[in-house]
Amino acid sequence: MSWLGYALISAVAAAATAILAKLGVEGVPSTLATAIRTIVVTLVAWGLVLGLGQQQAIPTLSRRSLVFLALSGVATGVSWLAYFRALQMAPASWVAPIDKLSLPFTILLAALWLREPMTWQVAAGVSLMVIGALLTRA
Repeated sequence: MSWLGYALISAVAAAATAILAKLGVEGVPSTLATAIRTIVVTLVAWGLVLGLGQQQAIPTLSRRSLVFLALSGVATGVSWLAYFRALQMAPASWVAPIDKLSLPFTILLAALWLREPMTWQVAAGVSLMVIGALLTRA
């Protein structure tokens, strides 16, 4: 499967996450809900690692990779905690579009830190994403 196939699966799963999480956080502290979700994600991910035999790559991981993966994990945790709290406070149809402002933020950070190209088409697309996200709440 190509990167696009995986990206589409990710988008559909993220959409399902918003609805399932909104239903799941009802009457549950958001931090507890995030912790339960994290356990499930951990079990599924390690199940895949073991099932695919990828645990053999652990000794080959560089210190740099481990640091950046750990920092990514911290960012994911902050994102999930804030997302679940927001879902408790507002409708999923308001929270999800604002959460998806991660797309323009990612493009901006990729241009700044990773030196990925920022063409006028990319800038226009990012602008439309921001406008679209903000219009869903207007």
